[in-house]
Amino acid sequence: MKNYLTTDFDLNSEQLIEVFDELPLWAAPFGLKLLEKVVLRKGITALDIGFGAGFPLTELAMRLGSTCKVYGIDPWAAAIKRARKKIAFYGINNIQIIKGHAENIRLPSESVDLIVSNNGINNVRDLGEVILECSRVLKKGGQMVLTMNLNNSLTEFYEIMGKLFHELNMDEAIEKMNQQICSKRKPLYKFIDQLENHGFGVKSMDREQFDYKFVDGTTMLNHYFIRMAFLDGWKSIVLPEKLEFIFDEIERRMNDKAAIDGFFRLSVPYVVIDCRK
Repeated sequence: MKNYLTTDFDLNSEQLIEVFDELPLWAAPFGLKLLEKVVLRKGITALDIGFGAGFPLTELAMRLGSTCKVYGIDPWAAAIKRARKKIAFYGINNIQIIKGHAENIRLPSESVDLIVSNNGINNVRDLGEVILECSRVLKKGGQMVLTMNLNNSLTEFYEIMGKLFHELNMDEAIEKMNQQICSKRKPLYKFIDQLENHGFGVKSMDREQFDYKFVDGTTMLNHYFIRMAFLDGWKSIVLPEKLEFIFDEIERRMNDKAAIDGFFRLSVPYVVIDCRK
């Protein structure tokens, strides 16, 4: 009997539930658009940079099939452990994980046909070094598909924070806020310059957007992903002795806005870049 005809999944299995969320809510809008751009071919070698807990690494490997080899590189040990569980449970045999940073990709030059990075490359320590490494390992004519959220992401929060700082004459905090945004999300033109300076031609660049909606600001600030991914960065902008006062006021203003609009929105504009070397 063919392997795929075995469908004895136990939907109540703790093991299945543990690995079932292979497509995180945050990564989904970016990743689905990324996969639309990928040119699927048999017999190729692919590389996923910054695959986290396994997406799009596992999905790409399953879509490409057994004639293809898919590498994934990421430095996050805990996420790699979870990705390995998914790979084993799904029975995927064409993935090889590399634990490390994308500034040093341990693959031979011109050995890869396809590179993908789902909101990953824009979060590396040295963007220029990573793009240089991508250019080195990618074959001539190879495809690279990247997604990244833009520097006007979450603008609804930053507008409230910035206005409050302005009212309180906290010019230093405004500068720190702008620096924090730039450190996390480079302006798009700088990203494109890096690609073109390292031998990539942009075939297409699609702008997209999705929104996070919350019943109010209090709910937004308590959401697990907001606390995990953003709050430490926001807190670093404010002096510790002013932290509680500032966030109390930000929360109140977000709640006032939600009372008028019926919800509090965080918009996430992003771009899907399809390149060729």
